[in-house]
Amino acid sequence: MNHSTTALRVYAFIRIVIGFFVFYHGWEVFDTVKISEYAQWDSIKVLPKPYWVAFLGKAAELVAGFMLMIGFKTTWAATLLVSTMLFITFYLGHGKVWYEDQYPFLFALFGLQYLFVGAGIWSVDNRNRNL
Repeated sequence: MNHSTTALRVYAFIRIVIGFFVFYHGWEVFDTVKISEYAQWDSIKVLPKPYWVAFLGKAAELVAGFMLMIGFKTTWAATLLVSTMLFITFYLGHGKVWYEDQYPFLFALFGLQYLFVGAGIWSVDNRNRNL
């Protein structure tokens, strides 16, 4: 195995793990109590339909995370991930990327990577390619 093959595998492994983490956080979409708690946050309850904002945010995480895990429509999944995480970082969290908003900001950065580079190997997007 050469260096470039190892790099491709590591890149794909990181995509799968990041996708799993985002999917895991999105799983809260099925917890109505948790969604109701999010809807009571000061920065969400001032928005129209705060319950639905919280619900759609978690649904976006669930969908984007799953799509990223399997590498399906990666550009679309990454766009959804980046927009959701930047909303969390800069609207809900006020851009405190060195403190409490660090995780969503890092997810946004990983999303940008997959937006511009693609899924790589071990993905539905590249199932017909010999990588």
